Amino acid sequence: MKAATTHAGPSRTGRTALSSAAAMASVIAASSCCLPILPFVFAASLAGSSAVLTALRPYLLGASVLFVAYGFYQAWQSRRCGRKPNVVSSALLWLSGFFVFVSIFFPQVLANAVANFLTR
Repeated sequence: MKAATTHAGPSRTGRTALSSAAAMASVIAASSCCLPILPFVFAASLAGSSAVLTALRPYLLGASVLFVAYGFYQAWQSRRCGRKPNVVSSALLWLSGFFVFVSIFFPQVLANAVANFLTR
């Protein structure tokens, strides 16, 4: 008889880091309505993206909350299985959770902080 093989797939640490990075990316996209980052980065032709991202802001924030929640779930599962959490992925997860919280409850504070940082 042939022995059954299992496919481990990606590690939970990798999925946790991926969901944290996805949450941070969706927060950046959601905050573009307050501080149009994309038009400065890509060119003046994308200035209309602010209007589109303003309309998509609630959905992007919802997606970022789901990604962060999934990341915390994955981190909890890996600890439950007895795996030692990766310091980088844990820091990235908590940082993304902080940015999601600030972008939901204090969007103008985040926009002002980024604007002040860019003017230096």
